[in-house]
Amino acid sequence: MGDLSHIFKAYDIRGVVPDQFDAVRARVIGQAFVETVVRSVETRTSVVVGRDMRSTGPELAAAFAEGARAAGAVVHDVGLCSTDELYFASGHLQAAGAMFTASHNPAEYNGIKLCLPGARPVGQDTGLRDVEQRAQELLDDPASIVSVGGCEPVDVLGAYAAHLRGLVDLAGSRPLRVVVDAGNGMAGLTVPAVLGDAAGLPALPVEIIPLFFELDGRFPNHEANPIVPANTAALQTEVVRRGADLGLAFDGDADRCFVIDERGHRVDPSVLTALIGLRESRRVRAHGEQPVVLHNLITSRFVPEVLARDGVRTVRTRVGHSFIKTLMASENAVFGGEHSGHYYFRDFFGADSGLLAAMHVLSALATDTRPLSVVAGELDPYSRSGEIDLPVQDVEAAQRALIDGFRADDPASGLELDTLDGVMISHWDDDIASADRWWLSIRPSNTEPLLRLNIEAASTEAVHARREKALAALRRH
Repeated sequence: MGDLSHIFKAYDIRGVVPDQFDAVRARVIGQAFVETVVRSVETRTSVVVGRDMRSTGPELAAAFAEGARAAGAVVHDVGLCSTDELYFASGHLQAAGAMFTASHNPAEYNGIKLCLPGARPVGQDTGLRDVEQRAQELLDDPASIVSVGGCEPVDVLGAYAAHLRGLVDLAGSRPLRVVVDAGNGMAGLTVPAVLGDAAGLPALPVEIIPLFFELDGRFPNHEANPIVPANTAALQTEVVRRGADLGLAFDGDADRCFVIDERGHRVDPSVLTALIGLRESRRVRAHGEQPVVLHNLITSRFVPEVLARDGVRTVRTRVGHSFIKTLMASENAVFGGEHSGHYYFRDFFGADSGLLAAMHVLSALATDTRPLSVVAGELDPYSRSGEIDLPVQDVEAAQRALIDGFRADDPASGLELDTLDGVMISHWDDDIASADRWWLSIRPSNTEPLLRLNIEAASTEAVHARREKALAALRRH
């Protein structure tokens, strides 16, 4: 009845509906998840299931719930929610979780993000391979698929909103005007509940100007992927037009957040990693703790530099939420940040929350009369290329061509190679003049058939030169 390997990725499940992913596949995945992962670590087999606004979500989530119930689990249906709200429900209810979303992918896609109770991650190395293997066995033996309907509905939106407000207090802040682009995604539900009074909480001194808050999985206004500059253009224009203090852009399932300053300029996620990392580190240090902050290898080199100057121990990690969440637990890290706009908080079950990150930015501005552009500018001394997507047929050959191309031009240049996640080539240490420092990273996407290129250097001219050199090497390949 089909091969599941095409939809099982490094840390989630994702595919085109119905060609790659349909109700039958969702049902066997639900059964396999309970049988292979949930039961292996939990005696109490309960699963909370949520979904974003995609039209295929209700059928797929219901089928998954049937499979989970067939395996003996109690299923709690939270209905429409953001991914970080699902993680909250997993921690709040101490239940395993399944979030039906394809994040920023186009409307024809859907998928599942899985977690264990307390929002603990499920990825390739933490059970996802076992789920795939058992689900494939069930799919190949249709007689083994049992249909068991029904589940218990539960509303956690109010508790989720109250929890976030308990982590970042905005009640006494100076008045702020914020334009929010929900991208027709789940932020259209969660932002009014957390920053407004839609969940019955007291009003905050925050004026929200909404853009595209209507839940619509067809994404009629723009792709719900704020890492692409074109998708924040409307927000950038509106921030300037309305004289707002800042703008916030969320992806489809609202677990990522990008920030626009008062001039309409995008704030690099590395800047936010440094800003929030300092805030969270200083908070726990006040209670006698030596803080640890994680950052993935593509964040700016200034992130570990500024945190180290503040006495914070930093740990580098691979890209991807399941990898980072595992390391958050093992390192007892207070915070972690990714270049893609994912931000992880120990006090949020070690999980990522775009809205909680946004609240930290609001809180920082609430106690600082300077505009966001000035606050951010202090944390952004280097130049970066942004992430460049490169379709290639042979990933390993392309990576070798890139390494050979840089080594051939200057074999004695002292280049360092790092293979933590893809390939990183760097010319950056304390003995190198700051004007000559640079690094580039090229790694395969975990969700799409692409290589992703990132470059950082001391100047935009140096970034451009390395970019052209990298692209030339790849073109020769």
